[in-house]
Amino acid sequence: MASRPTVNVRSSNGGELLVVAAVVARADLPQSPRPRSPSPPSSPPPSGSTSSPRCTVSGFVFSWPALTGVAESIAKNKRQAYAVSKKAGHQTSAESWGTGRAVARIPRVGGGGTHRSGQAAFGNMCRGGRMFAPTKTWRKWHVKVNQNQRRFAVVSALAASALPSLVLARGHRIEQIEEVPLVVANAAESFKKAKEAVALLKSLHAYADVVKVSNSRKLRAGQGKMRNRRHRQRRGPLVVYNEDNGIVKAFRNLPGVELVNVRRLNLLQLAPGGHLGRFVIWTEGAFALLDEVFGTFDKASLHKRDYVLPTAKISNPDVTRLINSDEIQSVVRPAGQKIQKRPWTQKKNPLVNKAVLFRLNPYAKVLRRQELERQQKKGEKKPKAPKAAGEAFLGQLFAP
Repeated sequence: MASRPTVNVRSSNGGELLVVAAVVARADLPQSPRPRSPSPPSSPPPSGSTSSPRCTVSGFVFSWPALTGVAESIAKNKRQAYAVSKKAGHQTSAESWGTGRAVARIPRVGGGGTHRSGQAAFGNMCRGGRMFAPTKTWRKWHVKVNQNQRRFAVVSALAASALPSLVLARGHRIEQIEEVPLVVANAAESFKKAKEAVALLKSLHAYADVVKVSNSRKLRAGQGKMRNRRHRQRRGPLVVYNEDNGIVKAFRNLPGVELVNVRRLNLLQLAPGGHLGRFVIWTEGAFALLDEVFGTFDKASLHKRDYVLPTAKISNPDVTRLINSDEIQSVVRPAGQKIQKRPWTQKKNPLVNKAVLFRLNPYAKVLRRQELERQQKKGEKKPKAPKAAGEAFLGQLFAP
């Protein structure tokens, strides 16, 4: 396997420290106008999730629709049961009037002296009646997702977080960041004040993503306003740490910023809504621990029993580049003419198309030729021979 990429570690004040092994594929952004310090020597990186979701960077190929399905199923596992009251619509005494009274046989409220008496009840078409198929709390709310599928999706979401095109497409403001994944020193795990966290994000040019979240805060439409979810907003950076020495308290009050331990990475945080490309900020300890958490291509994980990263069927998923390579093009046969044959036989009318008629009935050509000859003979006019009486008459007529 090719040498694995490397990632630079930023100090707690935003400067470069050293190069560490890249667990997710390196993907440099266009360089910012700020001068960068010279890069230190690189070291061979751990495997981690060098996988790429139907993209280049080594690893296995993961289907986006499959990841979306896994995320959708996992999201259903936090739903709360709801149902209407089992007595709703039936809290009245009503009986059908039966036949013979020229009214429908729906149950009707008894009694008199009020508008309610005689009104239909119970049915879903009735005012004050129950709903059709009343909802029950024992509905199947949760969806079981295979463990290997969940791990597969998490590793692919990690790989996608290292591709700046996907991170930008998801709406994160990372234009001024020098590279993704963004790794900071372990000193950030000891931050305890929000102002320290803000200073770190500003030094890394990542605070623009927090500002985006703050500006996107809007009032929720619908009944959710009254159910403790009054506002809605975008997602900001995801901070992944190894040990909580105060980092959670420092970052938790920033709009849109979420924190998670590297041992408990969640697909719904790495790919919210099933959309790949979450902007992830790693601490150095968390980044280095990914090999132990997810294993490598040839070494099992220490936290997930007998789990190794899935290996791709092909080392280079760029199929177009493979097909157009000189090695393959030199042995394939040349392309034929671009004539697209119809996948079906076109029906042609032999009464109109003579070629089809002659193919079905060869003697029709003879009959057709005879018919044309007959018409040709009929069309020719023979000169009339003068009669003798006519000459005598003309001689007498023109006599001097």
